Order: sequence, then structure tokens, then C-alpha cells
Amino acid sequence: MKKAFPILAVITAGLLSYALYEALVVAPTEQTMGDVQRIFYYHVPSAWTAFLLFFINFVASVWYLIRRDTTADILALVTAEVGVVFCTVVLVTGPLWARPVWGIWWTWDVRLTSTLVLWLIYVSYILLRRFSTSGQTPVLAAALAVFGALDVPLVYFSIWFFRTQHPQPVIGGGGSIDPRMLHVLLINWLAFMCFAVLVCWSRYRLERLQRDVDETMALEDLLDPRSSVR
Repeated sequence: MKKAFPILAVITAGLLSYALYEALVVAPTEQTMGDVQRIFYYHVPSAWTAFLLFFINFVASVWYLIRRDTTADILALVTAEVGVVFCTVVLVTGPLWARPVWGIWWTWDVRLTSTLVLWLIYVSYILLRRFSTSGQTPVLAAALAVFGALDVPLVYFSIWFFRTQHPQPVIGGGGSIDPRMLHVLLINWLAFMCFAVLVCWSRYRLERLQRDVDETMALEDLLDPRSSVR
């Protein structure tokens, strides 16, 4: 596993560089929006990656509620943290794209608002895990994660069920996309996914190590005769 990590890091760096070149140079310029449309190659893959991470968080949270498995709890925490990062990229790149195209930075339609709510839910999840010292924190966080996951389908399907200013999906939603653009989009998504795996892997190892240290210190305090005096 230790040897696999640097290999994945090199592959990820190469993919990110290649994806950047494809997005900025190789992909054709969109006729209506021009070069600003190239944000699409970062906005959409970030959203897809965030959705996948939140889904993993949901599955791990449900498993933790059923089995109280520490590994599932750590996986839920890690995927929530990295998912929030990608969701933040979505919320930042969206207005940057919207301003020159729509003439406004933000509009409170269903897709945008539900995405912001999703981000707030998982930020709340992270804050709960970071600052709560209750023994029931993992259980409460898992329940919050299950609730937050319910917003993911709303975000994704909102443009089918509601009138919204957000463009229709280019895949599976009646939209269309140049095959060359689709190729670049999928390359960027692959690069983002590899990067997400790399960060989650690092964060998981760090969290596991931190918990091992905390357990060791707690055991030492329990076995230390001086702790009973205090």
C-alpha cells in the first residue's frame, strides 16, 4: 500500500496536467459563450466528484449506525471533508461562469439554492465532528449525513422537475454536447476522481493515526496511578 501511494500521486499529477491542457487548448471553443465556457470542465467534474463522495459518506454513515464500525466512521468523516472541498469548487466556479453568461453572479433558483443547502449541511457535519466532545457525536453526525444525502438527488434532478435558469444536463437530460467536449469532460472527471482518492487516502491514514494516538494516551492515563490522584 505504501508503494501504491506515490504511484497514484504521479498518475494523478500527470492526469491533472493533461486534463488542464485538454480543457484550455484542445477542447473546441463554444460558439455562444466563448472561452468562459471552459469553466465547465472544472465545474461539472467537481459536482460529480462531490456527489460521489457524499454518496460514500451516506453508505459509510448507515453502516456505522448499524455496526458501530470505526473504519466506516473514519471513511464517512474523510469523504465528507473532501466532498465539501469539491462542493466549494462548484459554488465558486458557478458564479464565475454565470456572471458573463447570465449577467448576474447568483440567482436563487432550485439548483443553486439546493447546492448551497447541501454545502451548508456537510459543513455543519464537519463542525459537529470537529468541536463536539460528546460520546454520541459519531452517531449524531451519521444521522446528519443520512439527512444531508437526501439533498443530493434534489440537486441533481431539480432541473428536470422545476423551472430553473440553470442549463439542462448535457448527458441524459435532453441536452447535447460536442463529442470532443465530452471527451475532455470525462478526462477531467477522471483526473478529479484520482485526486479525490489521493486526498481521501492521505486523510484516512492521518485520521487513523490520530485515533490510535488518542487511544494510546487514554490507556496510559487509565493505567497511570497518578491519574487517580487527580
